[in-house]
Amino acid sequence: MSAEEPLFRIVRGVPTAEELAALVGVIATRSRPVAAPAPAPTSLWSRSARPTAAAPTAGRGAWRASGLPR
Repeated sequence: MSAEEPLFRIVRGVPTAEELAALVGVIATRSRPVAAPAPAPTSLWSRSARPTAAAPTAGRGAWRASGLPR
């Protein structure tokens, strides 16, 4: 592609300035790299849940520690 060659051309019809601006906007938007999608928002129900604690470990006195709040 040379410097004098246009990036695109209208082959049919006579577009208005607004139509050309819309076309340029669409082309500019579509030529951008796609961003990573935003993470899904956390629901109020799952945010209100108690934080999960680590699983109790086996060993002496583990049964007592498993029922007590940390």
